[in-house]
Amino acid sequence: MENYLQGCRAALQESRPIHVVLGNEACDLDSMVSALALAFYLAKTTEAEEVFVPVLNIKRSELPLRGDNVFFLQKIHIPESLLIFRDEIDLHALHQAGQLTLILVDHHVLPRSDAALEEAVAEVLDHRPVDQKHCPPCHVSVELVGSCATLVAERILQGAPEILDRQTAALLHGTIILDCVNMDLKIGKATLKDNHYVEKLEALFPDLPSRNDIFDSLQKAKFDVSGLTTEQMLRKDQKTISRQGTKVAISAIYMDMEAFLQRSGLLADLHAFCQAHGYDALVAMTIFFNTYNEPVRQLAVFCPHAALRMTICGILERSHSPSLKLTPVPSSHPNLQAYLQGNTQVSRKKVLPLLQEALSAYFDSTNIPLGQPETEGVSREQVDKELDRAGNSLLSGLSQDEEEPPLPPTPMNSLVDECPLDQGLPKFSAEVIFEKCSQISLSESTTASLSKK
Repeated sequence: MENYLQGCRAALQESRPIHVVLGNEACDLDSMVSALALAFYLAKTTEAEEVFVPVLNIKRSELPLRGDNVFFLQKIHIPESLLIFRDEIDLHALHQAGQLTLILVDHHVLPRSDAALEEAVAEVLDHRPVDQKHCPPCHVSVELVGSCATLVAERILQGAPEILDRQTAALLHGTIILDCVNMDLKIGKATLKDNHYVEKLEALFPDLPSRNDIFDSLQKAKFDVSGLTTEQMLRKDQKTISRQGTKVAISAIYMDMEAFLQRSGLLADLHAFCQAHGYDALVAMTIFFNTYNEPVRQLAVFCPHAALRMTICGILERSHSPSLKLTPVPSSHPNLQAYLQGNTQVSRKKVLPLLQEALSAYFDSTNIPLGQPETEGVSREQVDKELDRAGNSLLSGLSQDEEEPPLPPTPMNSLVDECPLDQGLPKFSAEVIFEKCSQISLSESTTASLSKK
């Protein structure tokens, strides 16, 4: 694999037709490894002098946000310098020159900004349901397995098993195990095919790390934010909603709120982050597990605009469906309000509609422009009265920005989709306890509702 990747970078210096194997925009571990391994296979099994290059569909500067990717590359001894990122190759220029063929892996829908590239797509390999409205008119191979890396492993072992080296096998093996939550039957994400190819790889390479070891190390790396700057921490797992040019960022942060708020220069970093990306407000949702392996959620609203901040806080505090059970935490800064979240079942996915409601209520209740922050002249009582009159109007749908189209569907195992902890983890881990409690709570709620009827 390493020798192959060295050749890929050299091939980019030549002016010749190129086949690009492109992963999805989340660039989670499955997407990255599937692109690397499939391109490797195609390059090794194509007789003609064709060039196959894997491209990671993010900027190089964004790789540190994907801790499990960085950790695994180091563990498998693949230098990051050998990888090719989206900002290092001009796919549109290659297409216009008639020199591009695209193979999509771990996704099958291109974003609107890449719509012109659809006619260059020659093949799709994915593991999620097909979106018939947006799927490219080419050969599409889709199978609903736990990991796209399983389908790549199948392609290699059925087509040319002799080319499989230990480095590539280790990449596929670890990725499938992470995606399928250590093949845990109680979680139910691993299919028979996922299990089959993990066992096949283990039989071919008996010295591969144990499943528990590789899963635990990758899972730990996935949630490790210790080496990240505040901006990277906020961007690692972020969504954005907007209305009429007002944008709110919602970031999931995997650490204690108290530790987060004590970061050196935090308030300056928050101001800089919002200013750099044009955000009018930032909602940070933290989650960690205490010494008793109990989930702890906290929430903070940062916004220099008093009326907008009070509106957001009011909606979150008053919400009954779902009820966050917020307890305010004293803050010395007037632009930031922090809370303990008593209801740990409410993830970011469930808070997003409440923030939509807050934006809607804000525009329905006030005409205050957002050009300059205002911290005086607006009382909490005034905002509360306006909220009561504003009703519960909701925005239709989520978007990244008003000027940017929604991104295509991203994989279920991607950090971009939702808080990863919503998916749960295997037996004896803190996360699976959290997930199982959620399921029990939902089951009891449903039973009680039916009994009343």
